[in-house]
Amino acid sequence: MGEGSQTVLLVEDDPSLALGLVDTLEFEGFRVLHATKGEDAVTLAAQESPDCILLDVMLPDINGYQVCERVRRTNAHVPILMLTARSQEVDKIRGLDVGADDYVTKPFGVGELVARIRALLRRASRAPAASEPFTIGDRSIDPARQMLTYADGTEEQLGFYEIELLKLLHTRRGEPVSRDEILDKVWGVEANPTNRTVDNFIVKLRKKLEPVPNEPKYILTVYGVGYKLVP
Repeated sequence: MGEGSQTVLLVEDDPSLALGLVDTLEFEGFRVLHATKGEDAVTLAAQESPDCILLDVMLPDINGYQVCERVRRTNAHVPILMLTARSQEVDKIRGLDVGADDYVTKPFGVGELVARIRALLRRASRAPAASEPFTIGDRSIDPARQMLTYADGTEEQLGFYEIELLKLLHTRRGEPVSRDEILDKVWGVEANPTNRTVDNFIVKLRKKLEPVPNEPKYILTVYGVGYKLVP
């Protein structure tokens, strides 16, 4: 499917920013739907099945986190890129926790935003490459099902990027993997000094995989390099 037939749902209540984004995305060949309220966004997402959602956190009715949660109840796979003016890492992690795939902090460059959208759409166009289940501690990861199974048998669905990040670390277990390589191989975007996407996904995964997330024993930080998975 060519980009000209792909639909982006933009959820943004700032008129000037929305106008500029609509113009840019249409110039890039996308069909653009625009919602200024969260409730309208949830409805449009269900009715139109967009290929990607650009979702502002601050909206006049329900916030972007609530929109993301509600969309995820019926659509686990549509790529969601959150737009936020907040710089606090906790806000970004909250977005990832409710199901966002990535985020861009305002002010952002249009070129970076379009690159992120294209990377998300490339991700959505391919299924995760099948691989054998593996364990981290007492938890089991099934890449084909994108499922995490806890020791008590309960299951939790993992997102595409969570699975691909874990697969990369598992393939290279015991070896440090740089942030730059992770961004390139998992997200398909180039690294830049302000990109904390990898770090925030590691925080998210540690919550699910580590007995004590703040004292990790499996996904370790290699300072100045990146991360490694301890066998």
